Amino acid sequence: MAQKTMKFKTELDQLLHLITHSLYSHREVFLRELISNACDAIDKVRFEGLTNTELLDGESDWKITINADKEARTLTISDNGIGMSQEAVIENLGTIAHSGTKAFLAKAKAMGAQNNPELIGQFGVGFYASFMVADEVTVITRAHGGEAVKWTSKGTGSFTLSDADRATRGTDVVLHLKDDAAEYLDAWELRSVVKKFSDFVEHPIILLTTEKDEEKGTEVPKEEQLNTRKAIWLRPKGEISDEEYSEFYKHISHDFKDPAETIHYNAEGAIEFKALLFLPAAKPFDMVWNNDPKAHLNLYVQRVFISNDFDNLLPGYLRFVKGVVDSSDLPLNVSREILQENPQLDKIRKNLVGRILKTLAQMKEQDSKKFSKFHDEFGSILKEGLQSDWENREKIADLLLFETTARPAGEKTGLGDYVENMGDREEILYLAGESRAAIEHSPFLEAYAADGREVLLMTDPIDEFVIPQLMEYKGKKLKAVNKGGIEEDQEALAESTKAFAELLGHAKELLPGVKEVKLTGRLKESAAVLVGDEYSMSPHIEAMMRRMGQEVPERESVLELNPEHPVVQKLQALYAANKQDPKVATYAKLLHDQAVIASGAKLEDPAGFAARLNEVLAG
Repeated sequence: MAQKTMKFKTELDQLLHLITHSLYSHREVFLRELISNACDAIDKVRFEGLTNTELLDGESDWKITINADKEARTLTISDNGIGMSQEAVIENLGTIAHSGTKAFLAKAKAMGAQNNPELIGQFGVGFYASFMVADEVTVITRAHGGEAVKWTSKGTGSFTLSDADRATRGTDVVLHLKDDAAEYLDAWELRSVVKKFSDFVEHPIILLTTEKDEEKGTEVPKEEQLNTRKAIWLRPKGEISDEEYSEFYKHISHDFKDPAETIHYNAEGAIEFKALLFLPAAKPFDMVWNNDPKAHLNLYVQRVFISNDFDNLLPGYLRFVKGVVDSSDLPLNVSREILQENPQLDKIRKNLVGRILKTLAQMKEQDSKKFSKFHDEFGSILKEGLQSDWENREKIADLLLFETTARPAGEKTGLGDYVENMGDREEILYLAGESRAAIEHSPFLEAYAADGREVLLMTDPIDEFVIPQLMEYKGKKLKAVNKGGIEEDQEALAESTKAFAELLGHAKELLPGVKEVKLTGRLKESAAVLVGDEYSMSPHIEAMMRRMGQEVPERESVLELNPEHPVVQKLQALYAANKQDPKVATYAKLLHDQAVIASGAKLEDPAGFAARLNEVLAG
């Protein structure tokens, strides 16, 4: 067969069905699309009017009107924009996926126009969202100097054209609503949808209603503006007061407190966008009651709200950030409901993350009291970035605060200050536990306290999961003091171990589940301690996982004994005198019991512990 080039065939009925039934996940967006088209129409005539003043006819009162006629079951969206000729109607409404906006911008660029208008339309399909709520759509439009045209379609693959009456330039889109779309004739519903999607568009959106004239007892027409038009992220920072920022933050976050910090900037260069971000002072209600692990920013394209359900503008560990991103460069899908992954998005995300972390670092340096309060609220969330954002791991670590053995309860320090104070030592020491009260007198701290070394006390439940992911900070390794060995005087221990060797072996046989029993120099006051390996979970994490219904693997710990402690020495004396003495088992098991308690774990046999303790107390 000879090679042929052929065109795809299109089933228009099926294509329209897909657009109106499968493209959009929420049919309320039809109003967003029609308002966006009306905005573009107004911006086009304003732009062309710069060089052709006849187009404007003295027009300056730009607006979009919405008229709901409950008797006729019609919803009409009107604008006083550029309008369309018959040829333009056929091209723009009779050709699916033809974007009049894109064609207009291409024409302006070809003419060498400067400061082109920033228009919203991209794909040429938004208009057809009308058929999600209407079984018939009528468009009456008139371009400057031309005759009015009427376009009508039921969305079944065909349309009709006829002459129409319209006194002025502009367009009316009349939706004959389906029976199940009657809610869009309700003023409250229209206010809600406009507020959600189009609150900040530049041009006034007017709802035509009526109100009762008390004197005459009749209904009189009334115009109600639905949108605030106050897209403050588009205004210069110097023109915006703290009160305006705070009011806007409360509007989008539903928080009643002022934000801790405001980040407002325009990104220019390879990719351009505007961002207005807020760091809350405390957890807003939606974070207290909602455990959504994703970050959500309000995404706008030329003031039109697209969605706040995109989770790839910010990583989840910054989900406390509220705000707005406005960019026409973002790669949306045709329905403008899905934000697609591409290099531009990566650049925006890196830019936003960098700004937020920089602002937090400045807050920490310039106002430690405010930052400490912020950290109390959001530190746990921020720490998630240690295991999810490898690139910014150290910047996140710079922001973290912990209590330490060198400071009073409630007073915290950062890793940077800790490193400055540790001298030439190579390890950042930490101990994780349920609370400071539970761990500040832990046997694991005794050797370090005697040596004057500071140990970080980590009491946030997430600490033990994420801190090991950090591994090191500024070249210093992080070490959990309750895991693995420590530097000890091996010569002194070797001598003691010879004397205790038989007892240590016997004790291991008496204590099933204990991997090893050995002597240690890490203890100064306590008699015994249970030590896990470098990768084992601490007892309080095991308990937490059990409460969550998670399976916890059996943990084999090492029981370390202090050869200088009187109880350990007494046990050795009992064993040396009579290896069969039942008190040997009693003492060995009691030492293990107290080590379990000191580690923060619960005893498996509390009754047995009480019996052994009573036996010793009774003599």
